[in-house]
Amino acid sequence: MVIVMASIIGLLAFGWFAADVLRPGGGGGGAAYPAAEYRLTAPRTLLDGKYELADDQSAQRQKELESSPVDETDIRDPQATVAQYTSASEGGVLVLSGMHGRIRNPDTAREKMLDGAATADGATLAVPAKDVTPAGSDVTVTCQVVTMAQDGGGTASLPICAWADENTSASVTVVTAATSTKSPQDIDLEAAAEMTTQVREQVRKPLS
Repeated sequence: MVIVMASIIGLLAFGWFAADVLRPGGGGGGAAYPAAEYRLTAPRTLLDGKYELADDQSAQRQKELESSPVDETDIRDPQATVAQYTSASEGGVLVLSGMHGRIRNPDTAREKMLDGAATADGATLAVPAKDVTPAGSDVTVTCQVVTMAQDGGGTASLPICAWADENTSASVTVVTAATSTKSPQDIDLEAAAEMTTQVREQVRKPLS
């Protein structure tokens, strides 16, 4: 089950690159862009070691960014970070899909990622995006649930949460065999947002 879900989540989470980042477009004024102070990393483990890095596609996705027209209206100097993690103890998969750079409009960046996931091939938006601010955090996380058809019939429920600030923007998808079979409306988006905030704290690092 985990192998099947890993394939589905990978296709979904990576889709926003082609849909939203690799678009041709006009550039914006450089003076309006924030300074580069933070980067996005893909550490060997996440969430107290429960999830271990299984597939780091950052270099591959960066090549796509560098070889394709990039819309610099809202971001300058994008650097991709795309990685998939697995957990034996949790029986699940975690996909981190994002970038760092100089992001002029974080709200737009966050919306683009979720729109890209909701419109990926085979995806259906089941629970619309809503903003969640986890207790004790000043970071707004936006979460939604999409469903995707599985080989052999049936659908899987995938909670997707995203954040964006002036330097980092990423989506986090965590799914297990248990959560994938839940009704989309039964997915706990508050818990998903809390987990996303924890991931952000572990992958967002100062440049210096």
